[in-house]
Amino acid sequence: MGVLAAALETLAMENEEEGPGLDEEDETDDTLYVLLDETMARLEALPEPAPTEYGRDPELWGRFGILLSGIVSTLNDHSLDGLDVEEHIPVLEQQALSVVRRSWGIDGRGELLETIRYLSQAGYTERYRFYCEADSPEELMTGDEDEDDRDGVIRAWAFAQHYKVRYTPAFMAGWDTGRAAMLARWGSYLGWITPEEAQGILWDLAQRAAQDLGGWREFAQSYLFGGLMWKMLCNSPAAGYLGYLADATTSLLMGKADGSGGQWRDFPWPARRKLGFTL
Repeated sequence: MGVLAAALETLAMENEEEGPGLDEEDETDDTLYVLLDETMARLEALPEPAPTEYGRDPELWGRFGILLSGIVSTLNDHSLDGLDVEEHIPVLEQQALSVVRRSWGIDGRGELLETIRYLSQAGYTERYRFYCEADSPEELMTGDEDEDDRDGVIRAWAFAQHYKVRYTPAFMAGWDTGRAAMLARWGSYLGWITPEEAQGILWDLAQRAAQDLGGWREFAQSYLFGGLMWKMLCNSPAAGYLGYLADATTSLLMGKADGSGGQWRDFPWPARRKLGFTL
């Protein structure tokens, strides 16, 4: 299991090793905007199956909910075949527990459910909304921030101002639901919530993702978008991180030469429900 890769997917404001991309000294916010735009355009060009009707089929929606965790799962070499992320082997359970504790600051059922609730009901969807609406970054500060925190708020506010005309807060749905889905699966695997509770959480996340986004490519673009805002708020390097996410998306939509991957390619996004009566 890729523990380092999992750490890259957290809310923890800590420095991680970055993958291939711009050198840190070459990273500016403007170059990161260009990199994000170019990466999202490349993802848009990837093939994707046409959306299909799920109806009320619980198996289809359940599978879709699991696949919302696809990016984090791919980075960690987790299984996407079912609810469990790994076999129940003590060393793997300990690794998963270490990641959730160290990187998310979660140490049990209560904190897990609180974090999932935050991601489901507010998350970066609301944070981005606040940053778009603020007239200055100072409006977003409490006065308790250190210099690094202030720099992060300024960068994240500038990010929101740069993109607010192009992307609404609802576009953050992929970033929020993808991470919440991973936490639900981790929580079930660690025994903090029951499989039935995890399946209920994934059902709700699936409904939100299907309502706000139109396909796997848009979901992945949302994930990159939210990931870059998070990195800016952390005042951390971001180019390598975007590369990791893009590689995971490509694997999910295209598959790998060894035959692995391709889970999104093989499972279409749910078609949006038509409103009104059908004659």
